[in-house]
Amino acid sequence: MSAMSEPLRVALALAAADVPVLPLRAGKVPFGNCRACKGNACGGRPSMKAAGPCRCPAPCHAWAAATTDPHVLTSPAWAPVWREAVAVAYHPGGAGLTVVDLDNAAAVAWARETLPATRTVPTTRGEHWLYRGAMPSSNAVRPGVDIKSLTQYARWLGSGTGRMAVLPAAVRALVVKEETIPAPGEVASSLPARAPWGRSVATGCRHTERYVRTGLERGLALVRARTESGAGSQAFGVARFLAAQHTACPGPCGLAAIGEEIVAAAVSVGVPEAYARRAVANGLETAVERAA
Repeated sequence: MSAMSEPLRVALALAAADVPVLPLRAGKVPFGNCRACKGNACGGRPSMKAAGPCRCPAPCHAWAAATTDPHVLTSPAWAPVWREAVAVAYHPGGAGLTVVDLDNAAAVAWARETLPATRTVPTTRGEHWLYRGAMPSSNAVRPGVDIKSLTQYARWLGSGTGRMAVLPAAVRALVVKEETIPAPGEVASSLPARAPWGRSVATGCRHTERYVRTGLERGLALVRARTESGAGSQAFGVARFLAAQHTACPGPCGLAAIGEEIVAAAVSVGVPEAYARRAVANGLETAVERAA
């Protein structure tokens, strides 16, 4: 590389401080996997939650590719991505940190009232609160709040201000572990049968019933496929995506009924009902907030 790019310069400085880093492309997202790793066919990085055999020299597998090794960062396999990189991300858990990602003003206000003061970094819509100590990552632990640590990356936006505090119990308590999903054949909880979504509860929806039903069934299938872990997070994502399709409708669109079907799907694979309801409610609410 004839001239060092700014993202690479920042990455090397962070790596020298023992902070694992990775490049981000346009859209502030990681680069996609190479051909050999496409679709996670290689099994994934050994450092991922589901350990795999991948030893690919390219920066595949998002946060799991984060490194502090300057030889890897400046290697020929990484050179092409640095030429396209627009920003740098880091792996908080790999640095022994937890980032409480506050996505809006309401979430920031909640944190100031609830959590111990610590180092803060301004973001586009809110703030990152950094604590010393790692923990499981989880999205939508409450409206506008994500936890980024062991299995997620965070965009590097500067060192921030304030003294970094030790990870408090209040933050750890935000994450309800999904490892409670039982072994096949066991049932952790169940829900009574409910009427499926239909036009009777969506009199103000501008979509056809077939359109909504097709999208919902695809989303439910994604949730039901997560039989080992991640069904709660998947339910959040499905709820957020489906709700976003209705932001331009005059309403009502029957989102409550859609939410009930997503909750039932998550519970069917062992997610505790309370967790499923919280994840779905947060997903529906997040979609509305972002549309506003």
